[in-house]
Amino acid sequence: MDEAPQKSPRRHRYTGRNPRSFVDKYKEHQPDNYPDDIAKIISSGKTPAGMHRPIMVAEILTALALKPGNVVVDCTLGYGGHACELLAAVQPGGRLLGVDADPIELPKTEVRLRAQGAPEASIVLRRMNFSGVAQFLAVEAADGVDALLADLGVSSMQLDDPLRGFSFKVDGPLDMRMNPGRGLSASDLLSTLDCANLRAMLIENSDEPNAERIAKAILIAHAKTPLKTTFALVSAVRSAVSGQTTGEAGLAIRRVFQSLRIAVNEEFRCLDMFLKQLPFYMKKGGRIAILTFHSGEDRRVKASFKEGFQKGLYSSITRDVVRPSALEIRSNSRSSSAKLRSAIRS
Repeated sequence: MDEAPQKSPRRHRYTGRNPRSFVDKYKEHQPDNYPDDIAKIISSGKTPAGMHRPIMVAEILTALALKPGNVVVDCTLGYGGHACELLAAVQPGGRLLGVDADPIELPKTEVRLRAQGAPEASIVLRRMNFSGVAQFLAVEAADGVDALLADLGVSSMQLDDPLRGFSFKVDGPLDMRMNPGRGLSASDLLSTLDCANLRAMLIENSDEPNAERIAKAILIAHAKTPLKTTFALVSAVRSAVSGQTTGEAGLAIRRVFQSLRIAVNEEFRCLDMFLKQLPFYMKKGGRIAILTFHSGEDRRVKASFKEGFQKGLYSSITRDVVRPSALEIRSNSRSSSAKLRSAIRS
């Protein structure tokens, strides 16, 4: 007797007309099944939950000037939007080498890249922080690479998923680790800091003008009841800036989250290590493009490129940053703070 066909499981029900929770946004989690809906979200200037829209793609491709047969490195794969364009630009005969520290997103990104139909050997990916990419390239590109991209922004998939703890807009565990299996969470990091350390961190990582007042408020709240969720941290920051306008308070919250994320993932230390080794990854005439999203990153990239130019390691560097077009900012508000710098190896 034939078995009855299995029914597809019913989709989880949510309250209201449209799903608000990240886990309920079934269309965004299955974009291939709902292309018209996804296109509608993008056309409204928003980024669909769980997806990431690559920023300044045309400007990056111009800076890197890729040719078929080139070896190109994407040091921060993320969702793979830039990587898909880089891979296409070096075909036929080229290779894409890519790294990312996120064990949750990297397998999904590899599936997207493989789906482009390029030869299997033309895509080589590793899970690692970009500061250690030298070990990877020593094996896969011992003679150097033709082009390299580093997009230092946080991927939208990480910001949108409340379980990752990056967003102050949705409540979730106060984590913020790019690799959830390694290092201290943001909540645990707060337990190791005194007021002077936290104040210094807020100034260094996000130029927070109210650093001392906010540091005191956070640590007082954390001492009473450990701050374990993103909303608990938001509440502590709001208490410190209660006299400010809603907009000013929102900026303070954004800066605190940025500062903690940078500290949790040791982003500046990793970036400094990466920039120090960067010229030695490149072939003669190799091109570099780095996309930054806040002043702390941009200062480091600018200084490194300038020093490399003075030492003769770079034959050319951008004197002024390239910014997203007004059209791109209107269509994708998350691009508004992006700055692109590039260099060419001597």
